[in-house]
Amino acid sequence: MRSELLASFENIRDNNLMVLKEAKERGTKVVGIYCTYGPREPVLAIGAIPVGLCGTRQEPIAAAESELPANLCPLIKSSYGFAITDTCPYFHFSDLIIGETTCDGKKKMFELMQRFKPVHVMHLPQSPYRQAALELWYKEMVRLKETLEETFNSEITEPALREAIHVVNEGNRALKQLFDLNRRKPAVISGVELVKVAWQLGFHSDRWERVSMLERLVSELEYLAEHGYATGEPLAPRILLTGTPVGVGSEKVVALVEECGGIVVAMENCGGYKTVGLTIDEKDPRDPLWLLAEKYLRIPCAVMTPNWERLQLIKEMARDFQVDGVIDLTWQACHTYNVESFWIARTVKDELGLPYLHLETDYSDSDRESLRVRIEAFLEVVKAARMV
Repeated sequence: MRSELLASFENIRDNNLMVLKEAKERGTKVVGIYCTYGPREPVLAIGAIPVGLCGTRQEPIAAAESELPANLCPLIKSSYGFAITDTCPYFHFSDLIIGETTCDGKKKMFELMQRFKPVHVMHLPQSPYRQAALELWYKEMVRLKETLEETFNSEITEPALREAIHVVNEGNRALKQLFDLNRRKPAVISGVELVKVAWQLGFHSDRWERVSMLERLVSELEYLAEHGYATGEPLAPRILLTGTPVGVGSEKVVALVEECGGIVVAMENCGGYKTVGLTIDEKDPRDPLWLLAEKYLRIPCAVMTPNWERLQLIKEMARDFQVDGVIDLTWQACHTYNVESFWIARTVKDELGLPYLHLETDYSDSDRESLRVRIEAFLEVVKAARMV
């Protein structure tokens, strides 16, 4: 007994290429976005289609290294490799790229990328608690609005922006419902399937259809769970994954955990639980751009300093998802997440009393077997800890 609807998420990226191509032929504009800090709402409000672009595959990295340092983060190299080889159709179709200064590597990459596409870089303040930071981020929202209006020769009206806020709210609500299914014990959906669903959704051009697909999937999985369906072994160690972003092509740690007998029941990473709880009060009468600034500045990425909200989120998720251990994933050369692993380790081990494993790797399979050994050993520690 397995969800049949899960299969409908496997080919969203490929199936929507024709939809996107036809929309472009009708004159609809496409905006590529590289990060969760890139606001989708203004793009939707101007009538364009926002698509996710972050590189999650190994294949284009070699091409990127002809212009970028080899010891750079694989996410940046993969993203840039797709751009210079023009092998990502979603980048190809994009009329404008929205970048953000979440790390030094990405912001310098966007300088080079401007040779291929118009790139609007949002200057992200890196403290979530200062009033001046919020004011700066609001001005960046205003600047983005002006860029979109000038680029596409159209106006973003307040009603259109509020409608866009509504549909993004609904999308976050529906995705959170899916993630929350794994609060059940045993789990309902595997970590690999969660990665696939969340990643594929980023390429769907119809926001309301995305909501409907998620609602149908949640309804089916709830029905199956009530009739005894579960994923993995009943006593499989329940693992929370935190750290750098993961997508299809870069999910090897998630896959290895589940190959070794564990189950990744929740992911705090970007594309996972980090942003789905961030919604806007649709009855708030204030300037919608101010509301967007407040919302997006609350994303607890490691670029923020201090980043206590991430620690709080991990503690809440560990409790709500009844996890047995935490794996903290860092892509090589991602210094913000690597340094912040110090605080994550303290929180997990000292405050939660849970086993903790920090892994640093890249997109290649060169270290797959050594990672397997470390993960197998960690899962044995988790099992032993549960018996105490």
